[in-house]
Amino acid sequence: MTTEPGVTGGDLAAFAQLDHDRARRRGYPEAVYCAGKTPAQLAAIAAEVRDRGAATLFTRIDAGQVEAVLGELPQARYHEDARLIAWPAVPPAPSGGLVAVLAAGTSDLPVAREAALTASYLGRAYELVVDVGVAGLHRVLDRLELLRRARVVVVVAGMDGALPSVVAGLVSAPVVAVPTSVGYGASFGGLAALLAMLNACAPGVAVVNIDNGYGAGHLAAQIAAP
Repeated sequence: MTTEPGVTGGDLAAFAQLDHDRARRRGYPEAVYCAGKTPAQLAAIAAEVRDRGAATLFTRIDAGQVEAVLGELPQARYHEDARLIAWPAVPPAPSGGLVAVLAAGTSDLPVAREAALTASYLGRAYELVVDVGVAGLHRVLDRLELLRRARVVVVVAGMDGALPSVVAGLVSAPVVAVPTSVGYGASFGGLAALLAMLNACAPGVAVVNIDNGYGAGHLAAQIAAP
């Protein structure tokens, strides 16, 4: 069996072209989506990131890929629960408004953590609130003071996906809704939650893709910018 030269690693130009101008152009650096990439490809990308000195998030990284990135960026920080590697390891000093991130259930926490950490590494302060789903509405009502201090609220929920509508009816800040693939068979891998959030009756709800914590955290960081 033959392998096309450079495709599995080594020759970066054969499989990736990093957007080093993005931070200047948009105000936020590029992120590397790790799913589907080989360890050799990620090692080459990480080496380029190191050589350029560019702040970068490696998202959706699995256990078999971590060593490849940390081998080139040993001082980076691996957040196992969020499947995220951040380089540099320490977030910038926060500026702008507060990002509140709500996880409806404990099973939604990995996506919520991805959103919160993304906002943090893009320069925003965040508060993470866990297990406040609509099955016990008093739990989210107990956090109203925090929610009403936030510039933007990220709401992460699977199952029936009802929590963003509830939150948006209680606060003046925009709500970024994140459907997750958490749920039983009729949730269709998060499709039921996605459709519920797209049909939110409360105004001011924006919806990102299923399990897209990075996209939600990035949008929240932009909304909460100074």
